[in-house]
Amino acid sequence: MTSRYREVYAEWQKNPENFWAQAAREIDWITPPTRIFDEKAGVYGHWFPDAECNTCWNAVDRHVAGGRGAQDAVIYDSPMAGAKRRVTYGQLLDEVSTLAAVLRDMGVSKGDRVIVYMPMIPEALFAMLACARIGAIHSVVFGGFAAKELATRIDDAAPKAVLTASCGIEPGRLVPYKPLLDEAIRLASVKPDAVLLLQREQAEASMIAGRDHDWAACVEAARAAGKRADCVTLKATDPLYVLYTSGTTGIPKGVVRDNGGHMVALKWTMKNLYGIDPGEVFWAASDVGWVVGHSYIVYAPLLHGATTVIYEGKPVGTPDAGAFWRMIEEYDIAALFTAPTAFRAIKKEDPNAEHLKRYQLKSLRTLFLAGERADPDTVQWAERILGVPVIDHWWQTETGWCIVGDPVGLGMLPIKHGSPTVPMPGYDVRIVDEAAQPVADGKMGSIVINLPLPPGALPTLWKNDARMFESYLAEFPGYYKTADAGYRDADGYLYIMGRTDDIINVAGHRLSTGGMEEVLASHQDVAECAVIGIKDALKGEQPCGFVVLKSGVTREPALIEKELVALVRDKIGPVAAFKIAVTVARLPKTRSGKILRGTMKKIADGDEWTAPATIDDPAILDEIQASLKAKGV
Repeated sequence: MTSRYREVYAEWQKNPENFWAQAAREIDWITPPTRIFDEKAGVYGHWFPDAECNTCWNAVDRHVAGGRGAQDAVIYDSPMAGAKRRVTYGQLLDEVSTLAAVLRDMGVSKGDRVIVYMPMIPEALFAMLACARIGAIHSVVFGGFAAKELATRIDDAAPKAVLTASCGIEPGRLVPYKPLLDEAIRLASVKPDAVLLLQREQAEASMIAGRDHDWAACVEAARAAGKRADCVTLKATDPLYVLYTSGTTGIPKGVVRDNGGHMVALKWTMKNLYGIDPGEVFWAASDVGWVVGHSYIVYAPLLHGATTVIYEGKPVGTPDAGAFWRMIEEYDIAALFTAPTAFRAIKKEDPNAEHLKRYQLKSLRTLFLAGERADPDTVQWAERILGVPVIDHWWQTETGWCIVGDPVGLGMLPIKHGSPTVPMPGYDVRIVDEAAQPVADGKMGSIVINLPLPPGALPTLWKNDARMFESYLAEFPGYYKTADAGYRDADGYLYIMGRTDDIINVAGHRLSTGGMEEVLASHQDVAECAVIGIKDALKGEQPCGFVVLKSGVTREPALIEKELVALVRDKIGPVAAFKIAVTVARLPKTRSGKILRGTMKKIADGDEWTAPATIDDPAILDEIQASLKAKGV
């Protein structure tokens, strides 16, 4: 198939408003837009400023009305709980409209905030859609998040209610949520009126009289009374949700997503970027607590009339490194979207893909990777074992959807390993120097996006236009600062080499830690790696590489470390001054799989550090500290 990408991107460039007006025809509007963009509204403008809509209607009701009521909307699979469930669009409408009625009876109404603090179960999705139905603004906080961090989000969002479950399930342990929530509410200066608690059979939580309500009992009573909430009319510019992301000051930033632009952008991506048709099964192996979960577990697949998957499990260990293959075969999954970390974990446990031999993946057409940089070695390994295109694409919590990718639905462009390919319509991506001047092809610079941002991207931060401007728009006037660094090649392909603070300065040379990680990952014994810059009195900084070896490697780590130092010297050159390679059992990561390079750097530099609230296992940081000490760092 010849790619239509250049033609479609040129159409957007020629007339952006007309492009998004055409895309908006895919949405059921209560009041269709007559104005597409108002550049004078908000911090940099608003999309569809005079339109009215409801996101829940577009994700649920219209599919039932259009004849998809009997089609699966949601597939739930939990190796953790030993549970499976299918929810049709008709059943989803019943669940969501009934839960919305429960919220309404608890006093939640249009514009109120609701915190959703849930594990990966269907009720988390029901909760988000129920809020969207009645115009409440949901703020999902990753289940099991620390009480202090949850308290800061309660104080900022000032929620009317909190929806939670009694526990989450992690490999080998239960995580009781209710004690964490109770402590967070105690710490918060703003107190929610009500808590709606779903009791899971794995652990029962205590209830506080007058504040806490039993989820199942409330829903059963509402259903028995015939209570169902209708979709309310919202402005396209009204907030759908607030999703908190870490701020450099330690105060979380509440990324706002509006209703209209969000629907238009996500609906456009399902066919044009991901190549998915209504009725097909799309699996984003993420968590609803992260932006990928919001966009591609909950909203985009349902807006498109596809079937989405909620998976309460891990890529390895639930029960083995064949977990993803079992899911794809069992549910006829057409496309999988996950983090590179997941595939590095599978590769580490099963480097020869022995588990794959037990399964038939006839339904799988494409694997999409995002969340952090996809090193070419992992991409090539996935291509080799799966025999399908592996698409790296790049986006951020703030944008809500893909900035740079390879549009499968428009016809794929040739893959270049190490590049997520080209900008999507809506994104005018530039590479600039510190003075916001363009740099030559092939030269590293700051990645910025010419304003305005497209529909679906954040219009502002919650209750803080000034911080929005200062964080993203002030440093490069006229542009949105991605805080990522990279370069463009002569074919227009983008290379995202890491956060701007991952560009290290070694004796005056600006070097990408991502480039060094690419070299380390190419070694036959390396499963995953991370490179940081550590303080050096002579050179300013020097690179330090941490590597996790593949399962079954029996060679001496010291020998492998010497080979890695030589490999970087050979591939990048003496300028990298790469002399320190450290073999570790595991790398510290967030629960979404991002490697905590910043914390590792603080440990290596001897700076004061604390375990981030998002960390999967704090004990790993002590292991990193011990490994560095053993190396004399």
